[in-house]
Amino acid sequence: MTSAGAVTRILLRKNLLKNGRVAALPNTGFVKFYSAAPTYENIKINVVGSKKNVGLIQLNRPKALNALCMPLFIELGKAVKDFDADGTISAIIITGNEKVFAAGADIKDMQNQTYSSLQRAGTLKGWDEVSNCGKPVIAAINGIALGAGCELAMLCDIIYAGEKAQFGQPEINIGTIPGAGGTQRLPRYVGKSKAMEIVLTGNFFSAQEAEKMGLVARVFPVEKLLEETIKLAERIGTHSPLIVKLAKQAVNQAYETNLAAGLLYEKSIFYGTFATNDRKEGMTAFVEKRAPRFKND
Repeated sequence: MTSAGAVTRILLRKNLLKNGRVAALPNTGFVKFYSAAPTYENIKINVVGSKKNVGLIQLNRPKALNALCMPLFIELGKAVKDFDADGTISAIIITGNEKVFAAGADIKDMQNQTYSSLQRAGTLKGWDEVSNCGKPVIAAINGIALGAGCELAMLCDIIYAGEKAQFGQPEINIGTIPGAGGTQRLPRYVGKSKAMEIVLTGNFFSAQEAEKMGLVARVFPVEKLLEETIKLAERIGTHSPLIVKLAKQAVNQAYETNLAAGLLYEKSIFYGTFATNDRKEGMTAFVEKRAPRFKND
């Protein structure tokens, strides 16, 4: 049976899915099969790259500066999950537009929330789909990435930024604290002292500062950002999807355990790659001086 992710991908390739909606078509059996493709109100999805193997998710609440409301995150989680399940997708990019990635959480949605209402709703649990994604997730940040926007970027595996991008955790200014990883991931990426400065002042910092402190991998001119991010995703896509997933797990382990446990985990995964056909193919291709033909096996 065809997966929802594969259905979405076919629709995108045939230009039948626009901004998350299926285009109107003659009533054929083929079209009826695809009528259940996801409808999105707060994001746009596409498949990009020269081999059409990169899933692109664009936050799309321009009037609200892409503020992260609950419906947006439900849609984002579904799109990530579908791309993760699609065997033809190698990597996923999350981006905004040239002026804004995400200005933070939607304060109007949160203003009248209470402790009990947040507990009952399990607020922020939708973020798990991004952090649990087995495939590489890359954030392409232009403009502002503040509060929950900065936290969403940190959920991703790699952050590329436009030269005018700005980051920050300004929750302290409105009487609360970061709640989606800002106080936990920042110290791991930039160190305790810098994280304390960012969280306790609410000050913004530039893309160049973010790169210097290790939060951002690379900075590009605004107009080149998405192009370079797609190139990165395509480069990752030349490798074995199976081994890429294992490598991602191994790197993430470094942030979740001590060094001794991490090294033990790495060694176990390394040994495990020798049980795969893709490891055999990669080394054989190297010896034979040819390009490898990985089969995700």
